Amino acid sequence: MPKPSVYWLLIFVPLSFAAEFALHQPVLVFVLACLAIIPLAGLIGRATDQLAMRAGPRVGGLLNATFGNITELIIAVLLVRAQQFDVVKASLIGSILSNLLLVLGASYLAGGLRFVEQRFSARAAAVHSASLLLAVAGLLMPAVFVATAAHDTAAQREVVSITVAAVLIVVYAAALVFTLVTHTHIFGAAPAPERAEWPAAQALVVLLLAAVVVGVESEFLVGSLEPTVATLGVSKLFVGLFVVAIVGNAAEHASAVLFAIRNKMDLSIEIAFGSSTQIALLVSPLLVFVSLAIGPPMDFVFSTFEVVAVALATLIVAVISLDGRSNWLEGLELLAVYVILGVSFFYVVSP
Repeated sequence: MPKPSVYWLLIFVPLSFAAEFALHQPVLVFVLACLAIIPLAGLIGRATDQLAMRAGPRVGGLLNATFGNITELIIAVLLVRAQQFDVVKASLIGSILSNLLLVLGASYLAGGLRFVEQRFSARAAAVHSASLLLAVAGLLMPAVFVATAAHDTAAQREVVSITVAAVLIVVYAAALVFTLVTHTHIFGAAPAPERAEWPAAQALVVLLLAAVVVGVESEFLVGSLEPTVATLGVSKLFVGLFVVAIVGNAAEHASAVLFAIRNKMDLSIEIAFGSSTQIALLVSPLLVFVSLAIGPPMDFVFSTFEVVAVALATLIVAVISLDGRSNWLEGLELLAVYVILGVSFFYVVSP
């Protein structure tokens, strides 16, 4: 995986600690925590890659599939513990949208400016698109149930949420078997094996330490969220959709764009689609069960606007990806959709 130059941002880790414990400035703490999480997420990704290189293609693929969005999961769990359910849901939707529109759009645009046309596996994109459309159904039906039920109760919402969440997790597990075991040929030839640069012990220590510090920084972020949005006059939901959602994936986003510039569009597609699929089919439903274990249950009911946005993004990306080719104009179009959704969300969720 390319190594984006984000590690200099590690300077914000001690600065965020100083702001939290010495300066007591919530807005500054929030900004510094967001900046600190970016390189820490990059370290988690790098350490996971190093372990995956030593584990072989199948186990390595499982490691990447498991830890691909660990940063977002840590942030989301802490938000669930703080009972910021609307912000959690907004950050999940925002993560899917940023992967499908921002990351893929930037990759298409950057690669298209260097190459007239780039190719990737249309069959692999179709498999991911089908999984995302299933996730859209999982997001849509609970929302439709709440909107149309005459007298829905908390118990009914919980039953629907748990059932949908369990089904999506089962489908994600089946998709892993499909991509890593039974139908690996659909996803192109395996890349040439790379030699791990780190000893396994070093990679494991870095992974664990980075995850712990991400947990601390996420505590800072969640704790400073309320005073930050009050000071800035923006909605918590908008911050969840377009700040929290991007922070945890920034290093991976940069890698996708670098792959595109190097004419490795299949890898860019895998990052964008794979991360979106994991958020939709694993992280989102998993949080329903996490909420049952640590406090008041979180339902799986998203707002109509959020569901429509994900459905629109999924359909647009699926259509654009059908031919297995990309160019700069398609990238610009995806970025344009992201901007349109961003402006719309800003006013829809404004306080």
